[in-house]
Amino acid sequence: MLALQGDVREHVHALEACGARASAVRRQEELDEVDGLVIPGGESTTMWKLAVAFELLEPLRLRIKEGMPAYGSCAGMIMLADRVEGGAEGQQTLGGIDMVVRRNAFGRQVDSFETDLDFAGRGAVRAVFIRAPWVESVGTDVKVLCRTGSRIVAVRQGPLLATSFHPELTGDARVHSYFVEMVREL
Repeated sequence: MLALQGDVREHVHALEACGARASAVRRQEELDEVDGLVIPGGESTTMWKLAVAFELLEPLRLRIKEGMPAYGSCAGMIMLADRVEGGAEGQQTLGGIDMVVRRNAFGRQVDSFETDLDFAGRGAVRAVFIRAPWVESVGTDVKVLCRTGSRIVAVRQGPLLATSFHPELTGDARVHSYFVEMVREL
């Protein structure tokens, strides 16, 4: 669990509900000990700057490139995107998913909303959107897992999973369970 900023506690509870053991990652030594990584919602520019300050940006990029499973929700989705629209000047990501993500695409905090979405054939999951991104486009190796209307809001590419919504806020651990299964498969 990347614990630099964001809704870390909520993700930890969801992971533990799936039988996974979650530990905080703030340093490279901690990163070296995990089999998979959740990148929480929060503020993507703050996460990027803190990853640089904690000397984690390049180690994170390397682990992802080497095939470590990672799941990013909301700001975490932005962090896993290869390209970002509407980002801060010079904003960097970890990359790994061949997609273009539009930052804050659903609007401001007051535009937050909840809806039910069919997630990867696992039935309806409650999706909480808070200043959420959406996926503008994906590469050919990216699998779209769900949409709201015409907007792509969940994707998977190999061992990487991303949602623009916050399943950790709903008490429904099916998205986290999906990720835990991904980690266990490797």
